[in-house]
Amino acid sequence: MNGILPPKPHQKKKRVRNWIILIIIGVIYVWAFKGVYDRADWSIFNNLGEKFERVIPKLFNPDWSQTEKVWDYIIETIFIAYAGTLIAAILAIPFGFWAAKNMVKSPIWNTLGKWILILDRTFPELILAILFVITIGPGPFAGVLTIGLTAFGMLGKLYAEIIESIDMKVVEAMEANGANKIQILFYAIFPQVLPEFLSFALYRFEIDIRASTILGLVGAGGIGTLIVIAAANRNWEQLGLILLGIIVVVSIIDFISTKIRKRLV
Repeated sequence: MNGILPPKPHQKKKRVRNWIILIIIGVIYVWAFKGVYDRADWSIFNNLGEKFERVIPKLFNPDWSQTEKVWDYIIETIFIAYAGTLIAAILAIPFGFWAAKNMVKSPIWNTLGKWILILDRTFPELILAILFVITIGPGPFAGVLTIGLTAFGMLGKLYAEIIESIDMKVVEAMEANGANKIQILFYAIFPQVLPEFLSFALYRFEIDIRASTILGLVGAGGIGTLIVIAAANRNWEQLGLILLGIIVVVSIIDFISTKIRKRLV
C-alpha cells in the first residue's frame, strides 16, 4: 500500500491561492515592464560609451581644492539627519504607546493611532521636502522637518510592535503592589523597551543619512544642493569629490551605528 496520503482539501485551496497570487504578480510585472518599455526614450543610449569615457575619468579625479566646501555641506547633511531622527524618535514614543494594543484597550483609539502612523508613512520624502521648501523656504530646516516627519511614522510603528511584545507579568505585578502609572512606566515598561527603541532610532539614523543627501535636490539643504550645482555646471571633478565624501562618511556612520546597536540589543 502506498504510504503517501492525498493532500487535504485546505492544502489544495492554499496551493491554488498561491498560484493565483503568483500569476497576478507576474501579469502586473509584465504590464509594468511593457509600460516602461513603450514610454522609454531609447535614444539616450546613443553614444553611451563615449559619454562614459568623458565623464567617468573625471569622477575618479576629485578636485581636492573643494574639500573644505564639500566637508561643510556634509556636516550640514549629518546635522539634518541627526536633528530629524531625534525629533522623530521623541515623537514616536507617545504614538507608539497609542498604537500598542496592550497599552490602549479601546479598539477605536488604538486603530486611530495606527492609522496616523500609516498615513505618515505614505508620503514620499521628496514630496514632503518640496512642500516644506514651498511653505517655510529652502534650507536645512525644511530638510530637518522632512526627515523628522517621514522617520516618525516608521519608528512609531516599530515602537508599537516592541511595546506589544513586552512581558506584561512585570506590569501586572507592579499593579498588584499598588504602583501608579508613572512608576509602572519607568520601572516596568521603559527598562524593557528602551534598548530596542535606541537600536531602531540608530538604524533609522543610518537611513536618514542617505535620505538627507538627496533632499538638497529640491532645496532642502545638505550635500544634495552641491550635487545639483556640480552636475549643472558639468563639474565632474567636484562631483567625484562629493561622492567620495558621501561614501566615506556613510560607511563610517554605518559601521559605528552597527557596533552600538549590537551592544544595545
